[in-house]
Amino acid sequence: MKTAYGICLSVVLAASAVLASFAQSVQNQPAHSAWSVQLDQIRRVAGMIPGRRALRVNVLKFAESRRSKKFSVQGAPDEPSVQARTVFQVVYADGTLMIDSGMDEQVHRFFGRGVIEPYYSDAAKQVERALRNARAIIITHEHGDHVGGVIRTPFLAELAPKTLLTRAQVEALETNPQMPEIRITPDMASRYNVVDYEKYLPFGPGLALIKAPGHTPGSQMVYVALESGREYLFIADTAWHMDGVRLIKGKDAPWIQEEGAALLAQLKWLNELYRTEKNLFIVASHDDEEHKELITRGVLGDGLE
Repeated sequence: MKTAYGICLSVVLAASAVLASFAQSVQNQPAHSAWSVQLDQIRRVAGMIPGRRALRVNVLKFAESRRSKKFSVQGAPDEPSVQARTVFQVVYADGTLMIDSGMDEQVHRFFGRGVIEPYYSDAAKQVERALRNARAIIITHEHGDHVGGVIRTPFLAELAPKTLLTRAQVEALETNPQMPEIRITPDMASRYNVVDYEKYLPFGPGLALIKAPGHTPGSQMVYVALESGREYLFIADTAWHMDGVRLIKGKDAPWIQEEGAALLAQLKWLNELYRTEKNLFIVASHDDEEHKELITRGVLGDGLE
């Protein structure tokens, strides 16, 4: 059954066929050219699926990692910083869509590396309820704090059919997962909706996915335009802190491996948007300071519906 706002997965997959002809006009780059996208093209793709656009976007923090800011932004001072573990909820007139799925406490302990860090059980239960009530679930990338909630869950049979994974995400989860707890088998992978796209994918009225490998092979950004005209760009872990975008500085964390050239191209593009697009809010998944500011300004709702 197709929903009024078009995030039913059958509509998404049908839109992919329409997108193919559009892609021919915007993707004449060599296979190994530098990462490059354009906001006007993203807006066009986001407008391909008809229907009422989203009304608002909510955020919920369900856990924290305590790390020096110097790890999040190259050259930053060695001072305390909170990395928020979050999910986002896009609210339509007749349903919701989730961006990322959270994780259980066992996966959370992996990120502490032996240090006990805050995990908010009540908030995690809110995430679980929101996932079960959502019409669709988008995963920004294949790390445990983003994908764990649709892998390590007693509701797998319920959540997998409405979860979209990319082929690159699935390949990483099958062959090179961040931790053993989130490894999936080919049989398990077949339970999700797995897609592959070249650059952009429409996913609902005013909503588009943007392929952005760099932080991980399966990383993607999510563009959302509300009915009001306000725009959001959820950049996941392209930057852990918005200072990375503002200063065009990558991370300096020895425990991660990233594709530096792609990330630099992404940060340069995001920096230009940050300086020129005043109605577009760039949201980094882990920047606790930014989330608090956007909640105070009414740009993000505090908590899930």
